[in-house]
Parts: sequence; structure tokens; C-alpha cells
Amino acid sequence: MRRSVSTLIVLLFVAALVLTACPSTTPATEAPAATTEAPAAATPASAAASGPFKIAFVLPSTRTDLAWGQAMYDGLIAVQKEMGEDKLEIAVSDNMLQVADAAAAIRDYASEGYNLIIAHGTQYGNSMFDVAKDFPETSFAWGTATDTGADKGLKNVFAYEANAQEGGYVNGVAAALLSKSGVLGVVGPVEAGDAKLYIDGFVNGAKVTKPDIQVNVSYTGSFGDTALAAEAANTHIKAGADVLTGSAQQVVGAIGAAKDQGANWFGTQSDQSSLAPEAVVATQVFDWVAVVKDMMALHNAGTFGGKAYTLTLANDGLKIVWNPGFQAPDDVKAAADKAIQGIKDGSIKPLP
Repeated sequence: MRRSVSTLIVLLFVAALVLTACPSTTPATEAPAATTEAPAAATPASAAASGPFKIAFVLPSTRTDLAWGQAMYDGLIAVQKEMGEDKLEIAVSDNMLQVADAAAAIRDYASEGYNLIIAHGTQYGNSMFDVAKDFPETSFAWGTATDTGADKGLKNVFAYEANAQEGGYVNGVAAALLSKSGVLGVVGPVEAGDAKLYIDGFVNGAKVTKPDIQVNVSYTGSFGDTALAAEAANTHIKAGADVLTGSAQQVVGAIGAAKDQGANWFGTQSDQSSLAPEAVVATQVFDWVAVVKDMMALHNAGTFGGKAYTLTLANDGLKIVWNPGFQAPDDVKAAADKAIQGIKDGSIKPLP
């Protein structure tokens, strides 16, 4: 009996030594060492056996800004509804006003294996190119732009833009015919990009239709300052304008001013009729559905970039959407339709 107890004690002691020598399976609580190396490139969707195609959308405004941001977001959602949420996953980082924040989001999405990352603003270009170098099998896209980074050795960047002057011209024709005062007001954001193209097209369309019409143009210097846009719209109305237009997400303020003072409004980028059904006549809508589908198809076929897209009236990327809540006169619609056809067949040049 004493020998058995002694033997048992020895065995327990040996077992304790063995357990002490075994490594612990509890995760370490110390922070990992920092690294300056770029993350490894993500696996493209075309190489994956299963799982949805993943798109990340980074933009400086909200996804429901009734302008530049919402136009692309609506396109993404339309493609997702067609494919099914199990086939297309969409992540959104909006209100990325600071380029550094947007750059971090773009890199994070690439690191997480997103197949296509859309940087929806020209201010994001340089940061996006830097990230694209580290993820050669991830597709990136940006606009409005035509630069695909080919001169930088990149093969995984798409670019996109809109010939906004086309719908601008059509809206200018209709606005000139609709105006009773003979004065039009334009609320621009920054004198660049598709905003300037749209405004130049609008002015030209109005002047060709009525050479003696007065078109007053002002730029607020901001894409998103709705208060400044409202102030500018009120100034135009006080100067006699009874029909207004403008561009960028700032126009929410201008449309509100037009609604309050009985003026009419022509929009661009995203359908704005819901904001003021009694004031908005028509909107040039940017339809990005075909562009998104083509970028996805090219990515899945192993072409990760290198193509630039342009929305036009001829390819149905630009559409004039009339507000059903506003009864535009038949002669105004007929003149707009004639202008659309002329632009499509090349007989009308939207810019002077």
C-alpha cells in the first residue's frame, strides 16, 4: 500500500512537469510589432471559387446627395438588385472630405480583398494610384478622369467621366423656352470638371435658342455648401431669373430657394424632382450601370484596368428625365428632343 502511494505521487509529479513544459494555447496579449511593408495583394474575384463580387465605394459627399454621389450609388444598387445581394456585395465610405481619410479607406478595402474600389472624386487620384501599385490584381476606378495610370506603369485602374455639356445644352434649350422673364440663373460650384462642362453647355443651348436671353452665372467655390448655393439662387431670382440650374451636392440649397420663390429648376447628375416636384422641370441623369457592369466583367476576365469610360446621350449614359409632377409645355419637350437627336447625330455641338 505504501509503495502504491509512493508510485502515485511520482506519477503525478512527472505529469505536472510535462504539463509545465507544453506551450500555452492562449493568444498573446502583446500588440504586434509595427510594419511599414505594404499589405499583400488581394485575391481577385475571378480566381475565387465562390463568394460575391465585392465593390467598395468611397466618396466625399453622402450617398444620397441628389447629385454626383447618388448617381453612382444608384447605379451600384441597380446592378446589385439585378444580380442579387448574394452575388454582389457593396461597401460605402461616404463623407470622406479629407483625402487622407479616403486614402486609408481605399487601402483598407484593398487589404480586405475587395475586387473593385471606386474612388469617386478627382481629389483622390494620387492616393488611389499609390495604393493601386501595391495591389496589382485589385481593380480601382476614379472620376471624373481619363487617366488610367498607364504612364505610371499601372494596369489596374479604370477612369470615367461624363460629357455633361450634352445634357447641359438640352436643359439650356428648354430653360430658354420656358422662361418668361428672359433671365436665367446658374449656381456653379467650382469652375472645373463636369460642373463647368455642364454650365458651358447650358449657356450655349440657351443662347442658341434665344440669342437675346440673359444668363447670369455664379460660382460658389464649394461643392457642398448648401447655404451659399441658396444665397446665390436668391440673388439670381432678385435679378429677374425665373429659371435656374446648377451642379454638385450644393444645389439642394439652391433648389430649396427656387421652390420657395416660385422659380423653376433644371438639374444634372441625379434625379432631383423628389426634392421639389413643383419646381424641378427635368434632370440630366448620369447612368453608371453599364460602366459598372463592364468593369466587373473585365475584372473577372483578368483585365483589371486600363479603360476609360465616357457617358454620352448616344450611349444612353446620359438621360434627360422629365419630372412627371411638372407639366412642361409640349413645344419645350419637342425642342429638347430635337436637341438630343442633333447631339446624337453630330449636327449640334454642345459647346460653343
